[in-house]
Amino acid sequence: MRSTALDAALVAIDAAFDGCTSPGETGCGRCHSPEETAYLRTPHVAVPMDVVRMYVYEVSDHFDDHAAAMRRLLPQAARAMADGSLEGIGWGAHGLSRVNWRCWPADQAAAVETFVHTWWQDVLATPEPPYPVEAVFETCASIARTVTPFLDGWADGPVADRHLAACADEWLYHLLSDLSPFDWWYDDSKDAAVADLRAWLSRHAAPRLRACGQPDPAIRSELLALPYDERWAHPYWATASATN
Repeated sequence: MRSTALDAALVAIDAAFDGCTSPGETGCGRCHSPEETAYLRTPHVAVPMDVVRMYVYEVSDHFDDHAAAMRRLLPQAARAMADGSLEGIGWGAHGLSRVNWRCWPADQAAAVETFVHTWWQDVLATPEPPYPVEAVFETCASIARTVTPFLDGWADGPVADRHLAACADEWLYHLLSDLSPFDWWYDDSKDAAVADLRAWLSRHAAPRLRACGQPDPAIRSELLALPYDERWAHPYWATASATN
């Protein structure tokens, strides 16, 4: 069940983007049918979910006005993200990460900001969310172009700690080798995000992981603070289990 905060965030999305269209949209003649493109020009008509998904993950140069197309789709897309019916989370760059939504009218920008943060908090509190938690994190952080508020807002508690352990295990596989764990975050903000994630895991996540009975990811998180060669020469690796 969604939190009341997430329900309120979705109501704000509905209000802020009610009636939005991309009035001059012609779409990509090869990838989009005329019927599909017509939805972007037409307000107050439900868009088939397969069309919503296609457009949400479509590259920006397939639109005459990508930002307007995203505003048209947002009420349905946000609700599908919240209820788990937007196929593609974790498999591609969300359209909001490709537009400068912070320059939109204040009520629209505030609605997007509130939604991504509230959705993240809702996922952290859900024992079995419909998407992998690390995929939701990357979606939210790439839309916001920063990891900081999502890391700083990582709630305490058994459910959130289990999600932290699962995400750390996924991220450490890449970060220990100085690689990015983000598969489809493309813009220049990614490098800063990787550095911030590495620092947060070593300083803040490690004690939490140890406290919730996860000593191996806690130690590996602490190793991120070391230079590459020292990291891999650490005595930990002589006794770490084969699975690590």
